[in-house]
Amino acid sequence: EDEQIVAEIMRRRFFPALITHKSWEGFHFAGHEIRITEATDCYGAVVWPSALVLCYFLETNSKQYNLVDKNVIEIGAGTGLVSIVASLLGALVTVTDLPELLGNLQHNVLQNTKLKCKHQPCVKELSWGIDLEKNFPRSSCHFDYIMAADVVYHHPFLDELLLTFDHLCKNDTVILWAMKFRLDKENQFVGRFQTLFDLEVISNFPSLNITLYKAMRKGRMKA
Repeated sequence: EDEQIVAEIMRRRFFPALITHKSWEGFHFAGHEIRITEATDCYGAVVWPSALVLCYFLETNSKQYNLVDKNVIEIGAGTGLVSIVASLLGALVTVTDLPELLGNLQHNVLQNTKLKCKHQPCVKELSWGIDLEKNFPRSSCHFDYIMAADVVYHHPFLDELLLTFDHLCKNDTVILWAMKFRLDKENQFVGRFQTLFDLEVISNFPSLNITLYKAMRKGRMKA
């Protein structure tokens, strides 16, 4: 079953028939052809398999996780594929990443969402753990969903990443997080994450070493 679903996910990716002056990859999600321009000089400008897993989940579970008119923020958006798919599914999306990635990110988002979405997504700078209250004040920012794909890897900002999740997450916010397991240090982040959030595995792909999680804040008021 794992291999069948992974094969279906990977079939959503296609490449241009002709080589062009600007490299891009294509994807089929949410009834649209999405073209993503990549850069090979940094991790954040490449589409990783975790993003495809999350996009496939959003598309195939759109009734259970109805994004229409929902406020969504993606952290570490990279090329913007997840945010684009969420926008095409009707969400009001805030797309975030480091300042040096925003140019390519804005290009991809505009190219694939303009005049196609109910809500035009907003691209914003977000450096994990920095100026969170200033740029995303708790009193006025409320997100129904936080989305993240492959944000945990060998980088020195895991503390700041956890702080960012904590700052953005309200009691009723749902986190959808796709993670590729690599090294013990990064894997230990899951344990630290669970000190603040209730974590549930909603999909697992052993052949890709990727797990898709749903999380909500611990101690929230239950209906």
